[in-house]
Amino acid sequence: MDYKIKGKTVLVSASSKGIGRAIAELFIQEGCNVTICSTNAENLKRTAKEIKLKFGIEPHCIICDIDKPEQIENAVNVVTQKFGTIDILVNNCGGPIPGYFETLSDENWEAAFDQVLMSVIRFTRLVLPGMKSKNWGRIINITSLAVKQPVDNLILSNSLRSAVTAFAKTLSNQVGKYNITINNVAPGYTLTSRIDELAEVRAKQAGTTKENMLKSMSEEVPLKRMAAPEEVASLVLYLSSEQAGYITGSTIGVDGGVIKATY
Repeated sequence: MDYKIKGKTVLVSASSKGIGRAIAELFIQEGCNVTICSTNAENLKRTAKEIKLKFGIEPHCIICDIDKPEQIENAVNVVTQKFGTIDILVNNCGGPIPGYFETLSDENWEAAFDQVLMSVIRFTRLVLPGMKSKNWGRIINITSLAVKQPVDNLILSNSLRSAVTAFAKTLSNQVGKYNITINNVAPGYTLTSRIDELAEVRAKQAGTTKENMLKSMSEEVPLKRMAAPEEVASLVLYLSSEQAGYITGSTIGVDGGVIKATY
């Protein structure tokens, strides 16, 4: 299938591993100019090398701590100077720390606010003028099944990822006239380091092993397995395509049926 995005400039945040990396790889296969970023220079260097060995193309790399507005601004400036206007922005980030309300401090809430919500706002604010000038753009935010079905010990993620969906829905109504779409992809249990972290926390609480907890979590899924990162990435690729140009303001789950809501 030709997604009609060859040559588009793509920026994927937090993309040295997991879902972000899988997204970057699919865009590279489509012939896009892809920039990946991470706070970890070693991870970034290793990922770029592995992608080049795999596809024969090395992605552009930028060190970027998405909690820091000046680093976000620098990343967008570097990409636009190298490739021109950013056509497709994928806002991805790691999850904030697990915890219940009574265990979390103001500092925890403020850190999650910068990581999850403000990173999306800051990246989006910087890329929109260029998208408007070209009368074309795609913004996809990676959220979580928690925006439709809150997870018990993830109150930070539940709250702030839901704020991202509300932000995206509101803004999509304002920028649609510029042929810019904004959507959210809500992964369920996906085989990444984040799921390992959550499984370890749950295992300690339940007095079992991480391996047993991962198996138990898989059993909660109607498909009886966890997703591969590439399965989430494939939806991001489609939402970035010309064919998906009439989808905007939507939040779509990639969850194997875990989300019980009918909407």
